[in-house]
Amino acid sequence: MATFFLALGLVLVVEGLVYALAPSLVEQLLAALRALPHDSRRLIGLGSIAIGLVLVWCAKMLGA
Repeated sequence: MATFFLALGLVLVVEGLVYALAPSLVEQLLAALRALPHDSRRLIGLGSIAIGLVLVWCAKMLGA
């Protein structure tokens, strides 16, 4: 459970930094995402989930 909170906290920190440091970039990224078909967005989401799980697993193996 501690790993879940660690991962969630890190996601919130990174998301907050993006919105705080580059709000115009966020708008550009959202416009680019709107242009993608639903299936492409779904694949990007699934790929992000897979990469995130691997990173959390690696961090856990390293003792986080």
